Amino acid sequence: MLLKIEHLGIAVESLSESIPVYEALLATPCYKQEFVGSESVLTAFFQVGPNKIELLEATDSASPIAQFLRAKGKGFHHVAFETDDIEHEIQRLLLAGFELIHQNPKQGADNKIIAFLHPKSSEKLLVELCQELKPPPII
Repeated sequence: MLLKIEHLGIAVESLSESIPVYEALLATPCYKQEFVGSESVLTAFFQVGPNKIELLEATDSASPIAQFLRAKGKGFHHVAFETDDIEHEIQRLLLAGFELIHQNPKQGADNKIIAFLHPKSSEKLLVELCQELKPPPII
């Protein structure tokens, strides 16, 4: 089941230039920066009430963010929905006829596993599914 909008992703050319802009705009500091190797991206997160904003900077010219920036320029990139069972959501969406970029979850930023839907099957909106990784039980 989808639980909430987890974050909005915004493609930027440079975190060092964009973080101060968003800190001023949102009146809150960036609380976390992280490299996500599977996507060749640097991320920066902002908490705004119960919501989050994720800035994304490409670290490789072949990365999805670099391709997006070349095609569309800076701006809104994706909406991420939190789920408590990402594998169930992937199967549900496949059965409903959606095309997924990732049919198996992979490591994402902010302690999440993620999967993206292809925008051609979701009204040209890039949709990310994400699920919080649970810490291993303490034995």
